[in-house]
Amino acid sequence: MFIHGAGHFHPENVIDNKFLEDLDIETNDSWIMERVGIRSRRTVLPLEYIRQTKNENPSLAREVSIYTNAETGAKAARMAADRAGISLSSIGLVISGSCTPEFACPAEACTIANELGIKVPAFDINSACSSLAAQLNFLFSMNDLPDYVLLVNPENNTRAINYSDRTQAVLWGDCSSALIVSKRIPSFLRVIETCFTSNPQGWDKVMFPVGKHFSQDGRTVQRFAIKKTVEVIRNLCRLVPKDRLESLKFIGHQANLMMLNSVCEYAEIASENHYFNVDKFGNTGAAGAPSNLSLNWQSLCVGDFVLLAVVGSGLSWGGALMEVGNNDGL
Repeated sequence: MFIHGAGHFHPENVIDNKFLEDLDIETNDSWIMERVGIRSRRTVLPLEYIRQTKNENPSLAREVSIYTNAETGAKAARMAADRAGISLSSIGLVISGSCTPEFACPAEACTIANELGIKVPAFDINSACSSLAAQLNFLFSMNDLPDYVLLVNPENNTRAINYSDRTQAVLWGDCSSALIVSKRIPSFLRVIETCFTSNPQGWDKVMFPVGKHFSQDGRTVQRFAIKKTVEVIRNLCRLVPKDRLESLKFIGHQANLMMLNSVCEYAEIASENHYFNVDKFGNTGAAGAPSNLSLNWQSLCVGDFVLLAVVGSGLSWGGALMEVGNNDGL
């Protein structure tokens, strides 16, 4: 399986630490940086709306949003298609996932395909923050797929954040990501292996209840995220030749920088090989890891291995190991 293009979109409105401090919710830059290492985030919500209401009633957030999920997903998808050098009409299947889809029905993939103006099969594979691992693992096991598949994860989760609660407000940002994938046509980025699993007994540890605010058992989730991310790294690293491990690039779930730094320490990943953007954009759910791949798209070099490891509610975890080759995918 090959990845032909990656795209991302961050909305324009910026929530920096000074903005949160001015909300008078007992937080400041020092408190935030010490605990999660995040300096800024993006949001589809108007900043004045957050100032005035702190999103007390999340059911109103969709009405005031400056973008829909379909619009932000389509923006990321267009970037991915441009990088892949294909027209949107070449896409034969659309798969989407999100922590906070705008509709229980229809599938969000349908609304994104409509926004792109393409008439193709479209459905959701949704596992919250680990959606990309679930999607890649599903495609990796499939045959007779179209030439090009679009994987798009629109995450506009700030609509469900309680900005009176500093533990929520400091974490989340909005982003949409997209990948163009093919099992038929080679490209320079080859997917070597994928994995995905879950422990449904932990389903209630991280939640975005419909029409309500986000909630999580922070300490339990932090321990889970570190443990399972390290497990995924060690599992997939067995497929990397020992003399090539120094070229391994790591992309994790962008939950918070403290968690990611702990993962790198346990997994012995050098700081120069750790790709992260959580400090600039916050936790962007399922879009965090693939948007990191997109932001570093131009810096990938022949011979690099890229290991993506993500965790999510469910509780779920998984990843993918990729190798950068020449333009023929060989």
